[in-house]
Amino acid sequence: MYSDNKRKIYVSGHTSIDYLLTVDKIVSENRSSPISSLKTYPGGGAANVAAAIATLGSSVGLISPVGTDFESSGYKNNLEKMGVDLSYVTELEGEQLSKAFVITDSENNQSTYFYWGAAGRLDEITPPKVDILHIATAECNFNAKIAELAGFVSFDPGQDLITYTKEPLLKILKHTNILFANKHEIELLSKISDLTFEEIIEMIEIVVITKDKEGSVLYMNSEEIVTPIVEVETVDPTGAGDSYKAGFLVAYFLGYSPEICSRVGATTSSFVVEKVGCQTNLPDWETMKKRYNENFPNTDLK
Repeated sequence: MYSDNKRKIYVSGHTSIDYLLTVDKIVSENRSSPISSLKTYPGGGAANVAAAIATLGSSVGLISPVGTDFESSGYKNNLEKMGVDLSYVTELEGEQLSKAFVITDSENNQSTYFYWGAAGRLDEITPPKVDILHIATAECNFNAKIAELAGFVSFDPGQDLITYTKEPLLKILKHTNILFANKHEIELLSKISDLTFEEIIEMIEIVVITKDKEGSVLYMNSEEIVTPIVEVETVDPTGAGDSYKAGFLVAYFLGYSPEICSRVGATTSSFVVEKVGCQTNLPDWETMKKRYNENFPNTDLK
């Protein structure tokens, strides 16, 4: 286990902008509707994780393709202020940042549209060789290449898992030290890879399955450890998973046990769900530690 907090965690994957639109009713084709609320937030799985790691106080770099609006949108400046190293961020001429348009109506029905933009050209980037890497959701062939180069790999297949094929997925899993997946993704991952869940947890040192309100389950060395959620008033669950992984990884590379790392992940994500936006309410380490110690008093953090 690494324990040097000066070592940089690199995060590869998407950087995007989230547009949250509220309408009275989601309409069918050939109809229009007024928008009662339109809010814009920074997003993208990789950027969310990197922002959370930086805010918690650890060294982090982002590996991601971006569009020419990365700077004009203010996103670049925000990440730099947080302390995220952008040396491996590649601006692609003629492209925009990827964008997610999430439409919610008065009955909480949702419809989402995603514009790939620069994220769709991730495979044009030459993957760098880094020591510590968290692979967020992104194109599978790029992920396979960068996983083979890294010294230590944390892997989150995310929603892009539906685009994966067997060969690159197996390459990634072969090099993975920590696997994060939700209860739906692990089933699909097993189907695509032709590996049983038992084979996956035998193959990978640490497997973490998140289960929404049921918390998370950590599988390691034939152990199965359940971590409950940290209960708060939830305003928006978007970004909870990204912040969980960030908290887990920061604690892991500070030398804490995987069980404590899961609790740090749960505590970190509890802040994010209290506000709208994946990067709106990220805690620093001291703020997170205070809530952690209130909820897990028998394993105080330093």
